[in-house]
Amino acid sequence: MSEEISQHIDQMIRHDEDESTSPLPDSFDELEPEQIALLLESLPQDARRHAWGLVPAELYADVLVAMRAEARESLLRQFDSQTLDQLTSDLDAETLIELADSLPEEVVDIALARMDDRQRTHYEQSASYAEDLLGRYVDHELLVLPHNSRVRDAERLLRRQVPEYSEHLWLVDRTGRYTGAVAINRLFGAASHQPLAVFYDEELEALSADLTLKEACEQFEMAAVAALPVVSTEGRLLGRMSQRLAFELVHEQHEAQLMASAGLDEDEDLFAPVMRSSQRRATWLGINLLTAFLASWAIGLFEGTLQQVVALAVLMPVVASMGGIAGSQTLTLIIRGLALGQITTSNIMPLLKKELSVGGLNGVLWALVIGVVASLWFDSAAIGLVIGLAIVINIAAAALSGVLIPVLLEKLKIDPALSGSVILTTVTDVVGFVAFLGLGTLLLV
Repeated sequence: MSEEISQHIDQMIRHDEDESTSPLPDSFDELEPEQIALLLESLPQDARRHAWGLVPAELYADVLVAMRAEARESLLRQFDSQTLDQLTSDLDAETLIELADSLPEEVVDIALARMDDRQRTHYEQSASYAEDLLGRYVDHELLVLPHNSRVRDAERLLRRQVPEYSEHLWLVDRTGRYTGAVAINRLFGAASHQPLAVFYDEELEALSADLTLKEACEQFEMAAVAALPVVSTEGRLLGRMSQRLAFELVHEQHEAQLMASAGLDEDEDLFAPVMRSSQRRATWLGINLLTAFLASWAIGLFEGTLQQVVALAVLMPVVASMGGIAGSQTLTLIIRGLALGQITTSNIMPLLKKELSVGGLNGVLWALVIGVVASLWFDSAAIGLVIGLAIVINIAAAALSGVLIPVLLEKLKIDPALSGSVILTTVTDVVGFVAFLGLGTLLLV
């Protein structure tokens, strides 16, 4: 299927460049909404506008929801009133909550006016939660019955259309408060007059709508079910978190961390305007420039040494590189541990000792290798000794920094994936250069 999307991309771009050489496809009927979204995001702005005309009207909302925010907004800004009317003609609460931040306020009002009272209430409930809380994204398609219902009531309900990821019935009292869940497979063969309360799944716990998305995904993973109920602080059943939602959230979190490691936003459009992309990346480049100046300043302190022992300048990248790689390995391990909740105040010291031991062992091992190579290369045992000691010091500092930097950033409520690598690189560069050139000054000059 990826080849099919690639063919569509090539065809759309060729048509945009020369309409006579490549006709447009008739439609995207054979593609899923997620595939159409990926295709649109892969096209330059002009070709993207042409391609949108091939999207079936009934898929407008699903395609836009699947797109990244910036690419979606680039399309929405160019919609005429007829297209917006088609888009808002039959939106449900979940779809509108995904699109609301990208739509003009008056368009949101029109969409709300066209909803029935039930959907409008769902939207207002979801909109009352912040963007990083589970309550904003709950699925309202679920099987609900009063808590005093019987098996025959469940059988009648199940004869209707059953939503995806439905393993349980959710029971509520007269005020809408969640009272328990019943596994559907437990009802097979049960007497129709039996109360559903007899079949409660005691181990299934509801998720709080006030959980962060990360916390909700962690709890959902441990439950090992197709869906979990989501309740308000008062215990009212708001909806459910399904496997589909959990997978989407985990994927978005992974992509956000990947993009954040380079100082980028996961919603950034592949074909965003040049000026906008330049402005965003300029900040990150500026931060890196400051760290580079700091490392250069550390080198400048030993200018006289470098002039007298040119070999040190040749070997400097080796020291910085070894420290950087060792630190990155530790940093990645610690960030993963923080993300999984494995690192606490109780185990941070044993972990620090372990990483320092690993750093020390690897430092000594590679110091011997590099020291011998440098000694033979420059015919100087003293140079081999200097770089060997510097390697040990820098790898030990990298291990220490790889543990402490992400932990401290986490305490400061700063995403370690965003700035941890920049800080770590600065530390290993400065420590490595100062150790190497400082030892060179003491032992060689």
